[in-house]
Amino acid sequence: MAATVFYVDTVPEPGAVAVLDGAEGRHAATVRRIRAGERLVVSDGAGVMAKATVVAAAKDRLELSIGTKWIAQQPVPRVTLVQALPKSDRAELAVELATEAGIDVIVPWAAARCVSRWDGTKAAKGVAKWCAAARAAARQSRRPYVPEVTELASTATVLELVTQCVERGGIVVALHESASQAFSALPFGDAAEVMLVVGPEGGLDDGELTRLQSVGARVALLGPTVLRTSTAAAVALGALGALTSRWSLGPAATHEDP
Repeated sequence: MAATVFYVDTVPEPGAVAVLDGAEGRHAATVRRIRAGERLVVSDGAGVMAKATVVAAAKDRLELSIGTKWIAQQPVPRVTLVQALPKSDRAELAVELATEAGIDVIVPWAAARCVSRWDGTKAAKGVAKWCAAARAAARQSRRPYVPEVTELASTATVLELVTQCVERGGIVVALHESASQAFSALPFGDAAEVMLVVGPEGGLDDGELTRLQSVGARVALLGPTVLRTSTAAAVALGALGALTSRWSLGPAATHEDP
């Protein structure tokens, strides 16, 4: 079974003693009730991992003896999610599900039909909440890489990102119920990277679809049912896991000592 993963700023070298404190330490010691002698895995959230043994436990911190250290492979192709802002009660769920399903980058998008609006200081607070949700979901799913959450993007910024992805040899897919092309029919096996564009509860409007297609995005139908904006990306990532080599890697936290 894969060991529980906790995040530290920097993973020490083997033989060193590390301190897991702050939010991670409180979660480990108070919520998970991890005690001396137990084993876990620490990661910097950027792929560096190490086995660790708890040598001391306090109320809100653990002291760890660092063992084997390694760098986890990243799934290929890399996948970015452009997620239109869902309603407030579904926003963090969208981030959590996408993170558990393996997303690499999340771009919050102020699409035309978004009910939720991150005006003024709300943008920074919204991004911070999404970052926290991504980190918690990454820990729960034992991921070596915590997804990057970017700043709030306008439609103009999204179009620039789409253009850049296509120029790098990537495939950009706008998920929409009006599409005639099936998601599974796209040539993901040859893609350098993939970008998923998911609209809000009201869907992408016609102008957004036209502009996305004009810069190289493809409009595709994910399946026979209409999915909620909070679940569409996770379902698409599941499909990509089967259609590409992204699921060929085993759990990163089960690294075997040489």
